[in-house]
Amino acid sequence: MLLHLGDIVRMKKPHPCGESLWKVIFVGSDIKIRCEKCGRIVMLERPVFEKRVKRIEKSACPVDQAQD
Repeated sequence: MLLHLGDIVRMKKPHPCGESLWKVIFVGSDIKIRCEKCGRIVMLERPVFEKRVKRIEKSACPVDQAQD
C-alpha cells in the first residue's frame, strides 16, 4: 500500500469517539495516525495497519506525482 504524509484514511472499525477517519502523520515500518475528531495518536505496525484500513479517502499527493 502506497501512503503519503497527510493522507486521510478510513478504518474498518470506528474509534471509540465515533470517528472512522484518520490522518497519516508518520510513514515507515510503522504507521502513525491521528484521529480527525479527538486528536488521539495511534502507532500501528504496517501489516496490522494494512489489515485494518478500509480505503484512502483523500491522498495528500497530487495525481501527477503519484505515478512517479
